[in-house]
Amino acid sequence: MATLQIKLPPKLIPVFTGEAMYRGAHGGRGSGKTRSFAKMAAVFGVRCAEANLPGVIVCGREFMNSLDESSLAEVKAAILEEPWLTSKYDVGEKFIRTKDGRISFAFVGLRHNLDSIKSKSRIRLLWVDEAEPVSESAWMKAIPTVREDGAEIWVTWNPERKKSATHKRFRLSPPEGAKIVEINWKDNPKFPKTLNKTRLEDLQKRPDQYPHVWDGDFVTVIEGAYFAKSLVLAKSEGRISKVAFDPLLRVRVFCDLGGTGAKADAFSMWPAQFVGKEIRTRDYYEAQGQPLATHIQYLHSKGYKPERADIVLPHDGETNDRVIDVSFESAFRAAGYDVTVIPNQGKGAALRDGFKKATGDVVLVKGSFGSRMSVVIEALRGRAAAAA
Repeated sequence: MATLQIKLPPKLIPVFTGEAMYRGAHGGRGSGKTRSFAKMAAVFGVRCAEANLPGVIVCGREFMNSLDESSLAEVKAAILEEPWLTSKYDVGEKFIRTKDGRISFAFVGLRHNLDSIKSKSRIRLLWVDEAEPVSESAWMKAIPTVREDGAEIWVTWNPERKKSATHKRFRLSPPEGAKIVEINWKDNPKFPKTLNKTRLEDLQKRPDQYPHVWDGDFVTVIEGAYFAKSLVLAKSEGRISKVAFDPLLRVRVFCDLGGTGAKADAFSMWPAQFVGKEIRTRDYYEAQGQPLATHIQYLHSKGYKPERADIVLPHDGETNDRVIDVSFESAFRAAGYDVTVIPNQGKGAALRDGFKKATGDVVLVKGSFGSRMSVVIEALRGRAAAAA
C-alpha cells in the first residue's frame, strides 16, 4: 500500500495523530488552521469512503446565508492542493463528494439552519469553523447529532471573549481526550510574505487590535486605547510576563482614587516592587462604589498587609470622601499602613516640565487645555526669551 504524505504546520500534527472524538485549534490570522482542517476533512472523507462507511461531513459556521459564506471554497482549495485528493473527489460548483458517492459534504449555518443538521443521516464529521460566536444552545443541539461510531467533532476559532460558549467548552474545560491546540502565524511555515506585510502594518498602525487579530488573544484593548501601542511593544519584547515578588522587599501599592458613591469613578490599585532597575507589578484591583474597608480587605487577602506593604496616594488622598467624610490617607493609616501622599505639582506642571526638557526648534502641543492655556502661552514666552 502506498504511503501518502500530508503537509501540516508542525503544531497540528499531534492534533491529527491517534484517536480522538474532539479535535481543534484556536488562534489568530495566518496560522493556516482553516486550510489545514479543510484538507484533513477531505482526508477523513476518503478514509470513511474506503472503509465503506457512507455518510456526510458537515461543515458549519455560526453565520451562513449562502454558500459564499461557507467553508466550501476552503475545502475545494484544499483538495486541489493535493493531486491524490483530487483523484478521489468530484468537485462541482456547489457540491463536493467522493467519486464512489459514499461521502458528501454539507455546508450549514448554525444560527438559522441548525435543524437542518438534525436531518442529516450518518454524520461522520462535524467541523465548525469560525466557532467563536456559536452559542451554548447551538452546541447543545449540534453535538448530539454526531452519534455514529468513530464520528468526530472539530472546532476552529479565533478567540474573542472568555465568556463565550466555545471558549468554555473547548478551551477552559475541554472534553476528555480532546486534542486542541493554540496556533498562530509564527507556527505556520508557509506564512505568506504578502500577509506578513499586512501583519506588520497592523502592528504599526493598529496596535490595539493586533494581539487579538494576529496572536489569538482575547479582545481586551478598546480600539484607540492610549497605551495600546506601548503595551503591544512591551509584550513583543518579553517585558510582560510572570514575575516573582521578592519576599525580603516591601511592596508599594499605587492607588488611583475613586469615590464611594454608586456613580463614582473606579478606585484602582497596582502592587509593585522595585527590584534593581526593574519595576515589577503583580495583581491589579479595581472597584466602583465600594467602601474603603473593601479595598483594605482585598490587600489583606493577597498578603499585602501593613507589615509588608506601603500605600502611595495621589495628592487628593488627603481629601475627605464626600460620602463617609474620611480621607483615604487617614483610612489606610488607621488600618496600620505607612502612607505616602504625592504632593500636587500645580496647574500645568506636566506642560511646564515638558517645555523645559524640549530641545527642538519646534514644540508640538496637542490637546484641549482649557484653563491651562495660560501655562502654554507662559512657557512659549519663556522659550522665546531664552532664545533671544
